[in-house]
Amino acid sequence: MSYRNKTYVVFDGDNDIWAYGFMRGWKENQKIDFNFHDAHDLNTIRDGTLEVTVKKKLRERFASAKQLVVLIGDHTKHLYRFVRWEMEVALELDLPIIAVNLNKKRKYDPELCPPIIRDKYVVHVSFNMMIIKHALDNFPDEYMNRDKTVIGSSRYYSKEVYDKLGL
Repeated sequence: MSYRNKTYVVFDGDNDIWAYGFMRGWKENQKIDFNFHDAHDLNTIRDGTLEVTVKKKLRERFASAKQLVVLIGDHTKHLYRFVRWEMEVALELDLPIIAVNLNKKRKYDPELCPPIIRDKYVVHVSFNMMIIKHALDNFPDEYMNRDKTVIGSSRYYSKEVYDKLGL
């Protein structure tokens, strides 16, 4: 098995690519302490590629992923062809999932959260660099050490954690 150190990011490519762009920008900025190993850097997928081929390449990306970030926008819960499939794969592989609310809500948002992760052990955070970094650094260990008998327990960080991060 390959070494898993990548972060697989799921997002609505038509509406929320801006948020993924921000994450990449934070990563590239030498003056900002934000880093993640992006699974999207592993292989190229061209427009017009057959769905079966796209999913095969995406599975290759999952092979080195240690966690999944899903950027949740207004339309994310309605996307099934790839977005829902990517979350299904993450659940199948038992990867920790960080749900990032682009509307800045700090907890589970029942209006926008995709149904597939509503009753899963997922941490929900607002779209802010510091809390996303905190989740990337801390949630995978929490997830791996969780009480696996607890089902359907969405997670979020307390106001104190946000305050400590200056948010």
